Amino acid sequence: MAFAKRGASKEELLRHTRQVGNIIDLNKCMGCQTCTVACKSLWTTREGTEHMRWMNVTTYPGAGYPRDYEQMGGGYAADTEKTPTPGKLTTFSDVGDNFKFNHADVYYGGKGNKTHLKPSAALSGEDPKWGYNWDEDEGGGDWPNGYYFYLPRKCYHCDDAPCLKACTHNALYKREEDGIVVLDQERCNDDRLCVEACPYKAIYFNPVSQKSEKCVMCYPRVEQGIAPACDRQCPGRTRIFGYLDEEDSDLYKLIYVHKVARPLHPEFGTEPNVFYIPPFDSTKAFADDGSITDEGRIEAGVLIELFGPGVVDVIGKLKAERTKRQNGEPSEVMDLLIGRNFWDRFKGFSNDPLQEAM
Repeated sequence: MAFAKRGASKEELLRHTRQVGNIIDLNKCMGCQTCTVACKSLWTTREGTEHMRWMNVTTYPGAGYPRDYEQMGGGYAADTEKTPTPGKLTTFSDVGDNFKFNHADVYYGGKGNKTHLKPSAALSGEDPKWGYNWDEDEGGGDWPNGYYFYLPRKCYHCDDAPCLKACTHNALYKREEDGIVVLDQERCNDDRLCVEACPYKAIYFNPVSQKSEKCVMCYPRVEQGIAPACDRQCPGRTRIFGYLDEEDSDLYKLIYVHKVARPLHPEFGTEPNVFYIPPFDSTKAFADDGSITDEGRIEAGVLIELFGPGVVDVIGKLKAERTKRQNGEPSEVMDLLIGRNFWDRFKGFSNDPLQEAM
């Protein structure tokens, strides 16, 4: 892997010839956390990374992960120069903590039923006040029309990444060949300006190494034509991965031809490269008289808040395509979203990791 020049300008650090990206279909995600485990098993088993979940799945509406990241700021100032603005730093608790358990008391303390297994916060030793998926499956809406959906997130490898611009040591840069944003550990000086600047709060701090760390989009796999672990391991076929300029790929058709995939929080202005198929009509709403309607429970305002006002047209298009298919008419959108052939979802990245390792 080539490293960025120390004296390179920010324009040079952002330069790339191709860009890999993702689509995640929120109508299919069942919150199983297989993607989270796949990522964690590969990348965050070192000392000091226990609390990190570069890939994470949380219930929405909810506080998200890290906790309340949408209210922490970062991104760009409201001017035309796109100057990165510092937001809040995440705390150890915000990013999931690293709970400790009283295994010794329970298994070897001889206290019988007088004690039970309980977690404690890693830093304070007190009862935890927050943790990963603390508000899982709570969601929003009023009875009887409560609802929730799952929102998987990772680094968005933005075209105009504020983390990269905020770093004073040029530790962050985009890889020329695929646009993946990587963080050079040798250059990181622990000032965490990147953590403050990322509006998605997708950069984490290792208290042992005193360095920042982030999702690397499994670039060692990508270099061998293998899709990232989080995408390949998804049992629900929610993921599509590949080069964004590959015109005959499912990824390109859904984003640029049919325009049914939306970025998360486009108002941040960072040009993210992970897109979402918004959830719609996953659960039918009840009318006042208790009858079941044809309307979904998810409130439009919630989706607009996440994906911008353009999401309304996207949902209208998805409903129309679904109706066409139900009526026996052809619909390329529905066929692409169903994805009968698993490997079509990873055009150019369908190699087997076990075969490549031999």
